[in-house]
Amino acid sequence: MQLAFMILAWLVVAPLAMILLYLTVEVGAGLARSREITSSVSANNWSGAVLVPAHNEASGIATTVKALQFAAPDCRIVVVADNCTDETAGLAERAGAETIIRSDIDHRGKGFALAFGRDFLAKNPPDAVIVIDADCRLSAGSATRLIEKAVISGEPVQSINLLEAPASASPLVGISNFAMLVKNLVRARGLGRIGGGVLLFGTGMAFPWELFAKLDLATSDAVEDLQLGLSLAKQGVRVSFEDGALVTSPAASVADSKGQRSRWEHGFLQAAAQNGLPLLLAGLRQRSKHLFTIGAHMLVPPLAMLMLLSLCALAGVGIISLWSGQFGPLWLLFFSYVVALIILFAAWWREGRAVLGFQSLLRVPFYIVWKIPIYLGFFTSRQTVWNRTRRDGEKR
Repeated sequence: MQLAFMILAWLVVAPLAMILLYLTVEVGAGLARSREITSSVSANNWSGAVLVPAHNEASGIATTVKALQFAAPDCRIVVVADNCTDETAGLAERAGAETIIRSDIDHRGKGFALAFGRDFLAKNPPDAVIVIDADCRLSAGSATRLIEKAVISGEPVQSINLLEAPASASPLVGISNFAMLVKNLVRARGLGRIGGGVLLFGTGMAFPWELFAKLDLATSDAVEDLQLGLSLAKQGVRVSFEDGALVTSPAASVADSKGQRSRWEHGFLQAAAQNGLPLLLAGLRQRSKHLFTIGAHMLVPPLAMLMLLSLCALAGVGIISLWSGQFGPLWLLFFSYVVALIILFAAWWREGRAVLGFQSLLRVPFYIVWKIPIYLGFFTSRQTVWNRTRRDGEKR
């Protein structure tokens, strides 16, 4: 009986310890900031378009268009008013954007809007296309970097994508924003350094036209950007990470973000179950660091879920160790867990203190508890369709 329980302990500990150690390596590789590299090519050599899919964005689309005109003055701004029931199209056009209207309630979602916008751009295609969500802001100089890198490399380029929240926001919002910073900055930078390519975030991503014209965009997948990045990886196309480019969007309140969080995390977990291990094994067979690290990256659950699983495993394995008198699995898991916590604290210290104050950092256990229903929902009421987060100032 003791032998059976020890085998069970090792079966739990071994994969969890490897996941924690891989996370440590990925975050560690991403902690060093990239050195600034001055562009040697004039942005005027390349034509670019910023494609903005927008569904019922009347409350902010004009501001978004004006901000994009300032941040990307040499680019065409094209807004796809997708199945809108408000004044999104008219407001975008009056703000100065090229505006096209899509009406097809049987095919909903961002992927269909992007495909529709691509068909419009195909009449006079740019050298590169940047995709920006309708509530996002592109920092100055980012468009130049993204377009230049996409055109020269012939491959997709992903910018940093972060959430911003006012100082009065809930500590749980700050923790959520820090988790996104770890994922979309530190881990992405580390993944690019150790494997050569990253995944797509859905906004702040640039494509050379030759590639964009061939992408399978018209899908209704709940996490279409993630699936697109995985599809590109399987085709041997690497997505570069450009941490000299930044896209930000306002963080939603805890109540308003729950539906979108469910979509993101349920979609990620589904994609991880389908692609993580096969990509990792394909990387081993093909001796491809790119595929191997993408697969390993997908096998790391969302941080809150990983911390919760680790604590539960420590408790269960601890009981087995006390009963059997064999502490090998417990010490391995404890070591892996502590090392991961240390590197995440280093990420907070280096990159996250402006996003998350120390007092709010102490509320992480409450954030993990808040997310338990989201994770349980993956098994009981999985979110499989696209949903839109309520914007600030909109009625519930």
